Amino acid sequence: MAVDAMGGDYAPRAVVEGAVRASKDLKGEVVLVGDNSRVQEELKRYSFPKRKVKLVHASQVVAMDESPSKAVRSKADSSIRVAIDLMADGEVDAVVTAGNSGAAMAIAMWRLKRLHGVERPALASLHPSVRGYTVVLDVGANVDCRPLHLVQFAIMGEIYARLVLKRERPAVGLLSNGTEDTKGNEVTRKAHQMLKRSSLNYVGYIEGKDIYAGDVDVVVCDGFVGNVVLKASEGMGDFLKWILRREIRRSFLAQIGYLLMGKAWRRIVRKVDYTSYGGVPLLGVRGVCFICHGHSSPLAIERAVLAAADYVIHDVNTSLVRALEESQELKRWGALRFWEHFRDRTSH
Repeated sequence: MAVDAMGGDYAPRAVVEGAVRASKDLKGEVVLVGDNSRVQEELKRYSFPKRKVKLVHASQVVAMDESPSKAVRSKADSSIRVAIDLMADGEVDAVVTAGNSGAAMAIAMWRLKRLHGVERPALASLHPSVRGYTVVLDVGANVDCRPLHLVQFAIMGEIYARLVLKRERPAVGLLSNGTEDTKGNEVTRKAHQMLKRSSLNYVGYIEGKDIYAGDVDVVVCDGFVGNVVLKASEGMGDFLKWILRREIRRSFLAQIGYLLMGKAWRRIVRKVDYTSYGGVPLLGVRGVCFICHGHSSPLAIERAVLAAADYVIHDVNTSLVRALEESQELKRWGALRFWEHFRDRTSH
């Protein structure tokens, strides 16, 4: 598992601690990629099996606010680039980074390549719901999307829900500002019409509250909207924990109640805590790349590494690749995109 030791707001300290903790539960190795001197200084704080943690030097760091195109062009020795290079060269099975997500996606698309028929990879997040979890994508990789991109997200999300959530025929919804056909913007309205003609179990427009209601298994949106949903959900989880602690401190009876319901409350808090999931997979590239929140704590990094390892162990990406290549929906809409491109060029 290659871990970008320099990525994230609290790197390298939080990343190194999380990776070391994860290494104790892994059968394989953790490869920390970053400035050797800084990483080694952090490693002195912990005891761990030396054979389980390796270092690969990278002399550059991609800043969180740096342009992805600049990172690709001028930072060939950045920690994100070196980590993904290791994946592309077959030296590691997965990459985990809490760094610049735009740069991670751009480098992954360039070095790992996209899956056949996929124009834009998407970040897929699992949100808690009444039925267990709901897949939401894209949650940040693509701010601006065309209707066809949303259709491709729906196809990848449907396959991912079948593989990970074990849903036999996942219900797919398109996130909008209302359930009526007249709602949405130009992009969502066109995508809505395309999805209605697809063979997916498409239920139509859904609203934000439906993500948690459990009526759909897959929620599709562009990366701008999806990232807002993701951050709002994380904020609500933090708020729930804060208000729970405050109310317990204010009343002796509440403290007794907490003692009686402690296990139940802890399960609830874990359910809404984004650190429970760590990172989210980038679907649509030929490799395994998990991207974490920039504010990731050591616990979030640890869980992201373990989640990526689980993804590899269960060979999810191979199953996803096979399902995408066999997807008649992807071939159908890919042919449509080719025809539209050909028509636009000849019309000029």
